[in-house]
Amino acid sequence: MSAIAIHDWAACDAATRRRLLARPQAGVGEEVLAGARAIVDAVRAEGDAAIRRYTARFDAVPLDRLDSLRVTPAGFCAARASLAPQELAAIERAIANVEAFHAAQRPAPLSIETMPGVRCEQQLRPIPAVGLYVPAGSAPLPSTVLMLAVPARLAGCPQRVLCTPPGRDGRANAAVLATAALCGIDTVFTIGGAQAIAALAYGTESVPKVDKIFGPGNAWVTAAKQIVGADPMGAALDLPAGPSEVMVIADDSAYADFVAADLLAQAEHDPLAQAILVTDSHRLASDTVAEIRRQLPRLARQQVLSASVAALRVILVDGLDTAIEVANRYAPEHLLLQAREPRRLLGAIVNAGSIFVGPWSPEPMGDYCSGANHVLPTYGHARACSGLSLLDFMKRITVQELTAAGLAALGPAAVTLAHMEGLDAHAAAVGLRLAALGHGRAA
Repeated sequence: MSAIAIHDWAACDAATRRRLLARPQAGVGEEVLAGARAIVDAVRAEGDAAIRRYTARFDAVPLDRLDSLRVTPAGFCAARASLAPQELAAIERAIANVEAFHAAQRPAPLSIETMPGVRCEQQLRPIPAVGLYVPAGSAPLPSTVLMLAVPARLAGCPQRVLCTPPGRDGRANAAVLATAALCGIDTVFTIGGAQAIAALAYGTESVPKVDKIFGPGNAWVTAAKQIVGADPMGAALDLPAGPSEVMVIADDSAYADFVAADLLAQAEHDPLAQAILVTDSHRLASDTVAEIRRQLPRLARQQVLSASVAALRVILVDGLDTAIEVANRYAPEHLLLQAREPRRLLGAIVNAGSIFVGPWSPEPMGDYCSGANHVLPTYGHARACSGLSLLDFMKRITVQELTAAGLAALGPAAVTLAHMEGLDAHAAAVGLRLAALGHGRAA
C-alpha cells in the first residue's frame, strides 16, 4: 500500500483543489461505445440468437445450457432452498424497511381551481413496463434487486422484468433469484451486459420490451443504456451512474476506526471507487490513515482495494464550515457526518445523494436495509439529480378542465399570448370558442 498523504486545503491552490476532488476517469470510451453499439444492433436484428451467442462468449456459458433464457419456477424454488434461514430473514427485514420508506413517498392527489371555472389536476400512473438490471460480476447484488423491485411493485408497474448475468453453469445467483421472488418478480432472464440492455429496450422472442430501464452496471452496460436511451424506439433510463464514492466529514470527536472502516467499505466496490475524508482534526486524519493500514490487510478484496485506496484522499480543513463547502463542491454519492453535532451540519448540505448522520449510521446500512434507496447519483450528478424513489417508477399526468365561464374569463389572455408568439392557430382555437359563447352557443 502506497503512502496516503494528508492534504492541507488552505495551502492548496485552485488547481490542486480541483485535482484533489477529481474523479477517476470512468467515462465510456469510444472503443467500448462502438462495441456496445454492435451488440445492441445485433440483438435488435437477431433477437435471442444474438443473446445466446454473446452469453456464451462473455459469460463462458456452454451453448447447450442456454436453451431457455428465462428462469423457471423450479429455478426459483431451488434458489430459495439454497439459502440459510438467517439469510432469508435478513432479506425479508430489508424488504420490509424499503417498503415502509417508499410507500410513504406516495404523493397525495392534486386538484385545484387556479381561478373560478379553471381546474388543474395532477394524476399519477405507473410506468407500464420496467426493466430491472442487476449486476453479478465480482459481487452479486441481491440488495440491488430489492432497491429496484420494491418501488416498482409499490408504484403498481404491471410488467416488471429482471435481467441478471448467469454464472458459468448458466444459472442466476441464488440470492438474487430468491430476493426477486420475495419482491414479487417472477420474470427473470439470465442475461447480462449490453445484450441484456438491448433485449429490454427493444424486446426479443423471449424478452418483452420495456419502457424504462433501471439498475447499475459496468462500462458496457452504461454504454448500452446511453445508446438505447438516445433512441426514441429504445427505453428511458433511471439516472446517471458511475463508480461508487463516499465522503466523510469528521471532527476530533469521531472514532478513527469507524471512519477508516467507512472509507474502506466503499473502496471495496470497484477499482475506480473513491473515498475521501475531510476533517478539521490533524490527529483524526493521522489516526485514520493508521487505521486504514491496520484494517486493510484483513479484507478479502485486495485486488480491488489496492487500486481504489491509491485514489483515497484525506483533506485537512480549517473548520467544519469549510468541510461543508468542500462537500457541496464535490457532490458525493454518500456523505457521512461524524461530528459532535451532525444535525447542525445537515441543513447546509445541498449536494449529496444520501447522507448518514452520526457515528452509528454506517453507509452499508443504506446499502442494505435501513429503508432508503441505494441507487444514487454519482460522478457529481448529485448537484442536480436525486436518488431513486417511488416516483421514478411513475408518471405524472396533468389534467385541465375549463367551464364555459372559466374560458370566457381566461380565454382572452390566452389569445393575447398566442398573438405575442405569432401563433394564430393557437389564438383561433380559443377565439372560436369565445365567439361561440358570445353568440349564445350552449355551454
